[in-house]
Amino acid sequence: MTELPTETDASGLRFVLVAARWNEAAVRRMVDAALDTLRRQGASDATLALWWVPGSFELPLAAQWAARGGADAVLAFGVVLRGETEHFRLVSEAASEGLMQAALTTGVPVLDGVLSAHDVAQVEARTGGAMGNVGSQIALAAIAMARLRHQVVPR
Repeated sequence: MTELPTETDASGLRFVLVAARWNEAAVRRMVDAALDTLRRQGASDATLALWWVPGSFELPLAAQWAARGGADAVLAFGVVLRGETEHFRLVSEAASEGLMQAALTTGVPVLDGVLSAHDVAQVEARTGGAMGNVGSQIALAAIAMARLRHQVVPR
């Protein structure tokens, strides 16, 4: 049996973070945590890029561009808060499905860091509060998937 370990060394890997400006303060906390984690794991500023888009609905297209542009992994961040209508559900589902489609069509890991929350307290808990920071978790997953891809997919 062959077992491939989870790798956490980001050195030499290229990462693009795509981030939604809607609910920017919370998104920024995730982005900052992701960048900090990537750097602590060996990524250099020369291999990191941050692209801002208007909202979470626009993340999949930007992620696909990044994946096709040579990124080893793409990290997508957004926050969609429940309002009085079903719009938040539609945006959340479209973003999630689009990010998965970008990954599947390009073969590049695209990590979904879009928080869909019922209220601000849930967002705060997951962007540096009691539940940690989704940004750090997504960064570690991006490193692991990029390394795995390089192990199993011939260049």
